[in-house]
Amino acid sequence: MSGLLDRIVASKRAEVEAMRGESFPSPSREPLDVIAALRRPGELALIAEVKRKSPSAGALSTVLSPGARAKAYAQAGAAMVSVLCDQPFFDGSYDHVAEARPVHVPVLAKEFVIDPLQVAKARGAGADATLVIVRILPGDSLRTIVDACRARRLEPFVEVKDEGELARALDVGARVIGVNTRDLDTLAMDAARAQRVLDRIPSDRVAVHLSGIRTPEDVAAVAKSRADAALVGEALMREDHPENLLKRMLARARK
Repeated sequence: MSGLLDRIVASKRAEVEAMRGESFPSPSREPLDVIAALRRPGELALIAEVKRKSPSAGALSTVLSPGARAKAYAQAGAAMVSVLCDQPFFDGSYDHVAEARPVHVPVLAKEFVIDPLQVAKARGAGADATLVIVRILPGDSLRTIVDACRARRLEPFVEVKDEGELARALDVGARVIGVNTRDLDTLAMDAARAQRVLDRIPSDRVAVHLSGIRTPEDVAAVAKSRADAALVGEALMREDHPENLLKRMLARARK
């Protein structure tokens, strides 16, 4: 790794050390079924993201609180809400996960997970799933994190970039596999690569298209692909009130 991703992971190592000794509360309710939420027969499920800034887009809308935005997404028809946990690069927080928790759809804690402590913190905040990025978990560390998720009854939402990473995800039994169109180091987009990898995800796994959706027309195009679900982030986060755009996107989500 190099560049942006290397800086993020270095920041995570410092955060994990600061977490040691923390206690994490038990969530107030049972986790929701992520698989069922993302499998909508005949329709591309949309995951709507709460992200206040990003290295690629800069500052995004903060008119709605994380909780209010999550509620707006759920009411507009999102199948899942993704909430950024990283503060330095994305202005996120585990507190934002807790704020989003009351919604009636699953919540994904979107973090750069390198240690089981982060899994415990996500579950304590009320997440139903947590992001697991294959690229930052060499060797046996990927299985360690996936096992930690399952021990906490969190669905590991496993992100891959290419065929080699897909093979590792399948080897640890990932049930939800997202393919990122964006290279996390360079921030460059490669839709052809992402489509190629999505096509190779077995039919018994949930396949998720990550990054690059900006318009209802983009949703319509992805709906014709292998993907069961797609994540929409910056396009919605540029809207102070995102419900109308999300509804227009969902109207184009029929397969």
